[in-house]
Amino acid sequence: MNCVKNSKLVYSLIKNVHKNASTSVAQVRIYEVGPRDGLQNEAKFVPTEIKMELIKKLVSAGIKDVESASFVSPKWVKQMSDGAEVMKKIPRAPGVNYPVLVPNLKGYGIAKQCNIEEVAIFPAGSEGFSQKNLNCSVQEGLRRFKDVAEQAVRDGLRVRGYVSCVLGCPYDGPIHPKAIAKITEELFAMGCYEVSLGDTIGVGTAGSVRKLLNEILTVAKPEQLALHFHDTYGQGLSNLLAGLEYGIKTVDSSISGLGGCPYARGASGNLATEDLVYFLYGLGVNTDIDLVKLVEAGRYISNFLGKPTDSRVNRALSDKLKDHKEAIKMASCQV
Repeated sequence: MNCVKNSKLVYSLIKNVHKNASTSVAQVRIYEVGPRDGLQNEAKFVPTEIKMELIKKLVSAGIKDVESASFVSPKWVKQMSDGAEVMKKIPRAPGVNYPVLVPNLKGYGIAKQCNIEEVAIFPAGSEGFSQKNLNCSVQEGLRRFKDVAEQAVRDGLRVRGYVSCVLGCPYDGPIHPKAIAKITEELFAMGCYEVSLGDTIGVGTAGSVRKLLNEILTVAKPEQLALHFHDTYGQGLSNLLAGLEYGIKTVDSSISGLGGCPYARGASGNLATEDLVYFLYGLGVNTDIDLVKLVEAGRYISNFLGKPTDSRVNRALSDKLKDHKEAIKMASCQV
């Protein structure tokens, strides 16, 4: 009897996913974090020219939001030490957003000299991770970021907020959704136009994502939120689908599945952009992104790093396709 009930429940959930996907998924915005979040944990230093070429390849593939640099202290993240050079040299394509990450007013001051339009701030969702990543409590971190956000708003810039460890922390364990909702609410009060919910260690499941969003949506609208999943346990796409059920239309991803965090040992890379685009093709979403060019971008950076891509789609496609329309047909099972 329980098996019958469970089967009916699963069928109902799948039916709702398809129903909602057909009405709310059609305008998914992909926010590429590879050049910053993806590269920051790489031991091999990536020269400025390689970073710039990667950004150009991503833009050429059709990505409209490319997080391009970070202005954290080089003492802590050497990989991002050339952020100012990247932002000053990179040619800007019309209609493309090149946001940067800033930790404090000092970093913001340097970033402000680099022709930026959007900054991102990044409080932690747990005390343990805040101490490791920011060397302060959650509340102290929020006070620092409030100074940055208010100054950026005064300067006419957009401010995006990240919340890390929204589903679990490597030091504190599971995180209560109410704590994340409170931080999210504070970020909007500072002037953030959007808050990205990050499963930094990738422990979330579709069920825990639903529990989190049920709480978050008491303080925010779906259009104010983004989903940021690491794929440590292979749950990235199923977690994303759970989020799409709620009408969220912005998803963070990283080319070639690059990522990880120096303060979250064992966490794998982000959801791969190639896998995300293929997944959205299958839902009938027109992303205006050329998957063939995206695969080329993934191989470009993976070849430089000297390691295989973590994107399953990139590995599977190999050199089979020359036209992204073929990939759309494949993902949609068109006959």
